[in-house]
Amino acid sequence: MVNLVTVEPLSKTVMEDIGLTWHTDADGSAYISSDLVEVSEAEAERYYAVANSLYDLFVEAAQHVIDQQRYAELGIPSNLVALIEDSWEKDDLHLYGRFDLAGGIDGLPIKLIEFNADTPTSLFETSIVQWALLKANDMDETRQFNNLHEMLKENFRRLVTGEHPLEEFGERYGQEKLLFSSVGGLPEDERTVRYLQQVAHEAGLFTDFCYLHEAGFTSEEGVFNRDQQLADFWFKLFPWEDIAADELELTRMLEKIAKRGRTRLLNPAYTLLFQSKGMLKVLYELFPDSPYLLPTDYQPLTDVEQVEKKMFGREGANMALYRSDGGVVQTTDGPYAHYKSIFQARADFARDTNGDHYQAGVFYVWEACGLGFRKGGPILDNMSKFVGHLIT
Repeated sequence: MVNLVTVEPLSKTVMEDIGLTWHTDADGSAYISSDLVEVSEAEAERYYAVANSLYDLFVEAAQHVIDQQRYAELGIPSNLVALIEDSWEKDDLHLYGRFDLAGGIDGLPIKLIEFNADTPTSLFETSIVQWALLKANDMDETRQFNNLHEMLKENFRRLVTGEHPLEEFGERYGQEKLLFSSVGGLPEDERTVRYLQQVAHEAGLFTDFCYLHEAGFTSEEGVFNRDQQLADFWFKLFPWEDIAADELELTRMLEKIAKRGRTRLLNPAYTLLFQSKGMLKVLYELFPDSPYLLPTDYQPLTDVEQVEKKMFGREGANMALYRSDGGVVQTTDGPYAHYKSIFQARADFARDTNGDHYQAGVFYVWEACGLGFRKGGPILDNMSKFVGHLIT
């Protein structure tokens, strides 16, 4: 059973003051839980170690996919292959991603559910909101596995300095321009991107923001802001697979920019390899003895409870749960039915007294650095709640 500590929730006014405007779900319920998950020091350290180990496995598996040209089976659009291989060869920095994990508390083993490597959400909630919950309740805000903000700042510095000390760059540091973009009309996406911009600014870099439709592109130079200033780095909170499918000309332009221009792209295109749920099958194929991986295949598994999900599905859409005899337990609709399916053995999730399932999200920024939880039903959908944690 999940151990919970109930705290006084943040008021809507406070949440809006810090920028969390999506605090209430469509049914009127609070998105941010007033409970905190109790996590022991040993459990927090275990999440840290497992996420670091999993990232190493993803890197090995990605190299295998590239070497063997296994893009099609992972659902990777052919018009992104050149961008993926270019960003991989250049070792472009993966700014941040989030591992979704079952178990880790209540004595349950940690199992990988998927890796949201390209456009992960709940960044702001993990880094800021759960910390604010502790602080508002006069609790020790350091009692969290949560140095996400500091690690993001360090990764923004690494964009410029690499592995070199900051002191080597002197006055040259801070001249690079970082442009951040999100889709207009999506408050959660915009707040996440503006938060990243704030962190980059704190890291001493020159930053700007524009909506995706306001950015300009030239194949010989790169990406521009509204004032025609060339960006050295462009962060776009927009899925690579959607760019490839819906913005064919932009995809061609970005490929040319990667080869000729100055602008580097964040998250890099190779993160789509990590994002594809087809990688879960490749991982299990390459590392069947890993204690963190679940049996996964492109075809239904035999005689086990399993979940069917789409290569690039999100927020629990277009999923199905099956009993070991193949009977359907639950299904969801959604916009991702056109993607190929994968079948993954079901993992054990920790639950509370109401039967809600708890899924850990561990952010990876150079290393594992931030823990938060989602709670909901057997399929965690867009009505699931964010739950902070407290190390006890």
